[in-house]
Amino acid sequence: IMAIRAVPDGDEYDKDIALAIRYAVDHGASIINTRFGKYFSTHPEWVQDAIRYAAENDVLIVNAAGNDGLDLDENMVYPNDQSPENPQEIANNFITVGALNYKYGSGLVASFSNYGNENVDVFAPGTKIWSTTPNNEYEYLQGTSMAAPAVAGVAAVIRSYFPKLSAAQVKQVIMDSGLTTNATVVIGGDPSNKQRFSEISTSGKMANLYNALIMADKLSK
Repeated sequence: IMAIRAVPDGDEYDKDIALAIRYAVDHGASIINTRFGKYFSTHPEWVQDAIRYAAENDVLIVNAAGNDGLDLDENMVYPNDQSPENPQEIANNFITVGALNYKYGSGLVASFSNYGNENVDVFAPGTKIWSTTPNNEYEYLQGTSMAAPAVAGVAAVIRSYFPKLSAAQVKQVIMDSGLTTNATVVIGGDPSNKQRFSEISTSGKMANLYNALIMADKLSK
């Protein structure tokens, strides 16, 4: 595990994020977890170039969708590999993760989680996650910053058991092997804003390690 400090208190600098991604790639990372985001970027092209650099070196980037209850198909968040104006992905190694609640049914999606049929790829648990905190303590935390590491963990297990699978293949396995539901869910914490769960992300699914390993095994043969 390689911990790279690139974000201060407040919005991160594009230069620091781009250099951090390149540093991780150059020092052997196979998966990068990016648990930060902002809605204004002065030099998004620097980060996008770094994303492409990671793709060229077969490194998967697992990205937190953000915690403002917004539709990312209408609101651009950085970093990302696409935008509302240009939904064509710039690389195939970038997976964006929304957060689930611990309830099923209409409350399945965390009230704070961003979402988007084009700009969020998959969902994972992100509410009431038992987490380590300073001074050797633990507490429950929440956020897409909890959900993204869960997917990064799934990716790590896949790449450990099936190292010949590319970053793009691992991304596709996670998206295709997830669980779905026919439930209509409340999104953005607004009871009047409801959509089918299957329509608020590209895959319409929840990441599932067991299914992912079965699919990865078949794909690797």
